[in-house]
Amino acid sequence: MTKTKILVTGAAGFVGFFLCQRLLEDGVEIYGIDNLNDYYTVQLKHDRLAILNAQPGFTFQQLDLSDREGMRTLFEQQSFTHIVHLAAQAGVRYSLQNPYAYADGNLMGFLNILEGCRHSEQFEHLIYASSSSVYGANTKAPFSTGDSVDHPVSLYAATKKANELMAHSYSHLYDIPVTGLRFFTVYGPWGRPDMAYFKFVDAIAHDRPIEVYNYGKMKRDFTYIDDVVEGIVRLLNYIPKPIADEAAINSKARYKVYNIGNHSPVELLTFIEVIEKAMGKRAEKIMKPMQPGDVVATYADVDDLMRDVGFKPETPIEVGIQKFVDWYRDYYQ
Repeated sequence: MTKTKILVTGAAGFVGFFLCQRLLEDGVEIYGIDNLNDYYTVQLKHDRLAILNAQPGFTFQQLDLSDREGMRTLFEQQSFTHIVHLAAQAGVRYSLQNPYAYADGNLMGFLNILEGCRHSEQFEHLIYASSSSVYGANTKAPFSTGDSVDHPVSLYAATKKANELMAHSYSHLYDIPVTGLRFFTVYGPWGRPDMAYFKFVDAIAHDRPIEVYNYGKMKRDFTYIDDVVEGIVRLLNYIPKPIADEAAINSKARYKVYNIGNHSPVELLTFIEVIEKAMGKRAEKIMKPMQPGDVVATYADVDDLMRDVGFKPETPIEVGIQKFVDWYRDYYQ
């Protein structure tokens, strides 16, 4: 029997870090790659990586996904049973400033992953990160994976939709088992400093005002990091079946997409109140209009996830935000 060896891309990133920790605790051998780019403070990535490097069973290589030769060499020299592809150029607003970073990281990078899977002999399953952003201008709620996602409102979202299409085509052509995960606003300790909750806590801690977009009239399906990791772990060995019985579809691809969300959208102003309570301090708010690329609300339908692996995220924001604030104070203060 082949020993499980998992490639985790974006291992020094937020979700990658927690996933690696969980899998290492379970005794799984992990090979992590990350390009350690400076989209946000690299020190945070190095600090996450230091924790992982101290654990047995973890190997790290600094590598950019868009490096075609480097990725080809990786797959020639290493053999993986599973791949969890989390690396990507993140951020909706940044895609307006630096679109080429998204083409390089999210499109070319993913193509290199798919090519690696195609030529790997012991490979069993690819799981990759998509995003709730693919739902774009959709107004039907909750968002279901059966809904049309043909109207992205940011380049970031468009690259994630493209990833789903690329994954299906490779699964169909080369019989690669592939599972895509549409993450909904993941938060928690060690999170990304470009995310709103991180900015809010940092601003309140330093007595700076916070910017509240769309005048607070927004909702997000905030999903705690431990729930995201649990979903990934449960799906690792759940191989999708061919899509042969759905209306007007007859695909032999072993391909599936799931929502990973808390299925409980929270109004932005309520979310800020939870942060204020955890901080023990009120925030000075600057109300601002909707930003380009943003959507008014996100809301995950997780029935498929519950049916297939018996799990759905349920961590209340009061619990998750308190854990983040505790980490923030320990890390920065």
